[in-house]
Amino acid sequence: MLYHYTDFNALDGIIRCAELRLNNILNMNDASEMRLFMHGICNAVVDKLDEDGDREKSEMIDAFFQKELEEEFHYSAYAACFSRYRDDAAQWDRYGHAGQGVCIAFHEDLMQKMIGGAISLQQVYYQKDMREHRLVNEFYQLIRKTEDFSPNIPRLHALMRQAWVQSAAFKHPSFASETEYRLVVSPFISHEFAVEPKYHVTGERIKKYYPLDLNRMCGKLNMHLSDLVGGIIIGPTSPQSLPILQDYLEDCGLNVLKNKISMSECPLRMPTS
Repeated sequence: MLYHYTDFNALDGIIRCAELRLNNILNMNDASEMRLFMHGICNAVVDKLDEDGDREKSEMIDAFFQKELEEEFHYSAYAACFSRYRDDAAQWDRYGHAGQGVCIAFHEDLMQKMIGGAISLQQVYYQKDMREHRLVNEFYQLIRKTEDFSPNIPRLHALMRQAWVQSAAFKHPSFASETEYRLVVSPFISHEFAVEPKYHVTGERIKKYYPLDLNRMCGKLNMHLSDLVGGIIIGPTSPQSLPILQDYLEDCGLNVLKNKISMSECPLRMPTS
């Protein structure tokens, strides 16, 4: 199972509306999202060129990366986040509305069957050192073999697109305890992704997201949303009534999930005012 910790508003969106929202990774709790990977790749390539004594090319590729990073919002990936950990205190506290929310279990094997095109299910890696990543050598070899290097080389831009896509799978090592998986889409690959964005407006701001139609995605595999959901855990500090949640599921046409609800056993303390 992969576990999605969230609040009851999001549960309603997933269960009643069959919509899973993919949110901008740049706005998530790791402030180095995507940038960590891009800086790591850039630094590793620059170091290899400096070791060769090719200062001119190392400065050019560094400038190229810095210019690309200024356009990071254009390359933003959007994701829904999951963990390997079931009923985990840290997950409840960070993502489960301080334990007052809910955790939805999804069958990983079915999620794998649903993805394709611009949508991928990625394991997250927690590292800062990118020297062994294959893209480092690909950037390096391209630059070394190109006599008249310039930022306009098509292959260079193709490698940069690959780097932006893969950047969504790397986080700072201090988040390693999350054992995170992500359902990710990179909308800038426009010819592969036809879903239109939506906007969530609150009193404080407007947030952009991409909605995945779970009924449509499940239907392509001749399965129902209830097949995808493996269980629901009510948060350790939630006041949610179990019978009311069961009635809710029944009225949503998901009667089969009524017996897949459990109460958290995590001894997370109720937040104090």
